[in-house]
Order: sequence, then C-alpha cells, then structure tokens
Amino acid sequence: MIETIAGVGIPDTTVVAEATELIKNTSTPLLYDHSRRVFLFGSLQARKLGIAPDPELLYVAALFHDTGLVAPYRSDDQRFELDGAGQAQAFLLSHGYSASDAATVWTAIALHTTPEVPYRMAAEIAATTAGVETDVLGLNLQNITAAEIEEVTAAHPRPDFKRQILKAFTDGFAHRPDTTFGTVNADVLEHFVPGYRHLDFVDVIQDSAWPE
Repeated sequence: MIETIAGVGIPDTTVVAEATELIKNTSTPLLYDHSRRVFLFGSLQARKLGIAPDPELLYVAALFHDTGLVAPYRSDDQRFELDGAGQAQAFLLSHGYSASDAATVWTAIALHTTPEVPYRMAAEIAATTAGVETDVLGLNLQNITAAEIEEVTAAHPRPDFKRQILKAFTDGFAHRPDTTFGTVNADVLEHFVPGYRHLDFVDVIQDSAWPE
C-alpha cells in the first residue's frame, strides 16, 4: 500500500524502501525528517511549477542531499554537497539505474544550495532545490496550503529546526572551511565559528599571482 502524505505518494518500490532504511539508520533523526520533508515539499512545489519529476529520483535526491554533513558520508576535502551527490549516484548505479538518471540525481544534490540555476534544469533538480528552499528558508511557503503543511509536519515534525539545522551545518563542515568558499555555507561558519571570516572573492582577485 502506498503511503500518502499531503496528497503526495511515497513510491512503493525497492529502491525507495532501501534508501529510506539506509538513511534512517546511518543519518540522524533531524536529517531524516528534514530529507523526507524535502521530498514532500519538493513534490508539492513541483505541481505549482508545472513540472513532473520522477518520484523515485526525487526521493533519492531528497534522502541523500544532506548526508555529506555526517559520518560515514562526510569527507575532509570537498564540499558537503559533493559527498551526498557521490553517495546517491553510487547507490542508484548499484540498483541498476542508468548513468543518466544517476547523473541527474548527482546534479540535484550538488546544486541544492545554489540559487536559481537548478530551476532552469531537469525537473528532479528543480524540485530538490524547491523542497530544500521551502523547508530550510521558507521560500515560496505560500504555494503550499496550511493543511498540507500541517500534514507534512505531523508526519515529520520540525521542533527547534532552525537552530538544529544550523548546528548540523556547522558541525558538518567546520573542519573543512576552505570548501565553503563562494557558497552560502561560508555564512554559517562566519556566524557560528569564533574568529572565522569567509575567504573574500575580491581579495582572491586582488591578491592573485597575476601582476598588474
């Protein structure tokens, strides 16, 4: 029987069941609930955008999108988005998905903190970012009804979410601050890591090796 939340059906397939079990057991309750909300909100926002993402691909993108914040997925030398993207890609390939589908999910996760660009790309990529922006930033929340929001948050509550997700971000990449250059992630470190100042793009240009 298909589980339905706020009118969105959770695909009743092996890959979805295995992704759910994996992330539930290897991530944190905070990130698991957040990731499920990203799928649900992304699906609802997709309807408003007039796009139709593949539900399985969107689900895997949503479930894996923040895995780079936590062990065993977290690396030391690249953006956390790339950690999750690589894990999701490998997961899909191991389940017989095409290289093209796996690449779409890789891109959806890799770009989920990049404003605007995902909305010009494949439906799965756009919907992943839409779900993230709804749950984390409250963007376009007016597109979703109060009843839908209530049903989603009843299934996957978000108590103290703002503080907790910011702590998860900080814990996820404070040990690799250089990887936040040019991203919104640098804002997180500047707020929560004492003494941290983001690498300034203008300084990089002015202090480059090119003689003037």
